[in-house]
Amino acid sequence: MTELLRCENVAFGYDGNIISQDINFSVHEGEYLCIVGENGSGKSTLMRGLLGLTAPVAGKIKASASLCRNGIGYLPQQSPLQSDFPASVSEVVLSGRQNKHFWPFYNREDKKVAINNMRLLQIESIKNKSYQQLSGGQKQRVLLARALCAASSMLFLDEPVTGFDPLIEHDFYDLLDHLNRRHKLTIIMVTHDIEASLEHATHILHLAQRQLFFGTVEEYRRSEISALFLREGNHA
Repeated sequence: MTELLRCENVAFGYDGNIISQDINFSVHEGEYLCIVGENGSGKSTLMRGLLGLTAPVAGKIKASASLCRNGIGYLPQQSPLQSDFPASVSEVVLSGRQNKHFWPFYNREDKKVAINNMRLLQIESIKNKSYQQLSGGQKQRVLLARALCAASSMLFLDEPVTGFDPLIEHDFYDLLDHLNRRHKLTIIMVTHDIEASLEHATHILHLAQRQLFFGTVEEYRRSEISALFLREGNHA
């Protein structure tokens, strides 16, 4: 499999304070990496670094030539602003195509991709509804469809199920499994839920201001880090 991303001895920090360090891992096509760790461990900062939004203070983040930056979809943590888009479902989804060209208008291909993604996530029937009037689960599907409109090679998600009830969480994880296994989309997700990561991911990166573990799910299950956190009932 083609390697898409690699971190080599990466560290992040602000105002002279190191947030996370000694980060070394790689991501290949078709993999599903979950980044886990307690609050303040540097998960979201690493995510921003991988997206090119935050520069590391040490080390290197390398992207392969096959990873097109405008082929990356990003679903950030939910915010009040995201819950209040004054637009229809189809308009929100279509806005994910803005990074595909320089002109301010959507073409036929953009609209086709948006429709296909709404159909894939089973929200085509509500495409004309106001986004503001949707339930939390519906909104997250819409935002995922929007991210997929940008994602031709990789999808990044930052705590995508925070605040949702278990049924919506299960439904959302099933969607991600489908995208990864059936559509071969590479996924990198920050999550607080280690047990869900073990069920759905192919690889685990565990942070605690430095890298505690990186490897396959099977390797993580056998690791001392996994035994410690699962035995104590710790969730990130």
